[in-house]
Amino acid sequence: MAARPGDVSAVTTVLVVNAGSSSLKLTLLGADDTVLAKPESIEDVRGLPAPDAIGHRIVHGGRDFTGPVLIDGDVERRLRDLVDLAPLHQPKSINGIDAVRSVLPGVPEVACFDTAFHAGLPPAAATYALPAEWREKYSLRRYGFHGLSHAYATRRAGELLGADPAALRIVVCHLGAGASLCAVAQGRSVDTTMGFTPLEGLVMATRSGSIDPGMLLWLQQHADLSPDDLAQALEHESGLLALAGTADMRRILTRRDADAVLAVEVYLHRLRAQIAAMASALNGLDVLVFTGGVGEHAPQIRQGCADGLGFLGIALDEARNEAARSDADIGTTDAPARVLVVTAREDLEIAAATRRVLRAGAR
Repeated sequence: MAARPGDVSAVTTVLVVNAGSSSLKLTLLGADDTVLAKPESIEDVRGLPAPDAIGHRIVHGGRDFTGPVLIDGDVERRLRDLVDLAPLHQPKSINGIDAVRSVLPGVPEVACFDTAFHAGLPPAAATYALPAEWREKYSLRRYGFHGLSHAYATRRAGELLGADPAALRIVVCHLGAGASLCAVAQGRSVDTTMGFTPLEGLVMATRSGSIDPGMLLWLQQHADLSPDDLAQALEHESGLLALAGTADMRRILTRRDADAVLAVEVYLHRLRAQIAAMASALNGLDVLVFTGGVGEHAPQIRQGCADGLGFLGIALDEARNEAARSDADIGTTDAPARVLVVTAREDLEIAAATRRVLRAGAR
């Protein structure tokens, strides 16, 4: 029996809300995490049994939110104060809260943050070499993103290997339209590739990844580009799109023209280099995890990545790599490091955090 709205003592069903830049993904999960429904719109939610709780993916928690939190008036105000740190993403998250509340008033809501998994980054990994006054006044630090995906992949890797993830040195590769890596030691993020914004790090579908900041200054001075011009180009006109004319890795991998070949080579060059950097933060590597749309569905990318990382103990079994469609071990049996494909399930991580917060509050 479902709990009454506002009753947090018996949280079972959770509606997970993932507000993206152009979509609102909704998943209703049962007590055993069975998918009960995937409504296509807010209006479709009206026809479903009311959930016991709602879990929202929130992109940015800033310095304030280092874990999931029950949403109240004060939390909402603080979330709105963080819009300046993520102007392209945070408003979508807040709009998701407003939209779902309009059809499910009174149901407890929990905010789950993409930055929270990285909140404990060591100072050496979190700090930019910038003037202290800037860092303090503007909260300049490396926040990291995709934390919900990295956290789930870490937990799932332990389950697949029958091991405590806290005992493993893990590098998680979340490769999708957005892409980032995370180095995990003792179950915690100790380094990641995204930084103050999701622009830092790997080459992505339409984002540039890390580039020389001096080049941006040069472009402002010599090409008469405004901050808005640069933001538009770096976020929406760069990455694979700029190199190959399409942001779709699937299409790029079917081509043999020079632009497509270069795009894949650039993508893999940055990916291999950053995996090695993450492994150095761990003083070695036990497990490499691929997740996200590209990570799960592009065996050529996984193989091309592994081909340059043998020195880290990585070797793929060609047949297992080609056949992998969901959670699977794709490494050779004698390789020192395990290589896994893990289906991205941020919804499960959000639901688990939501239940944890509300049950803790009920005690």
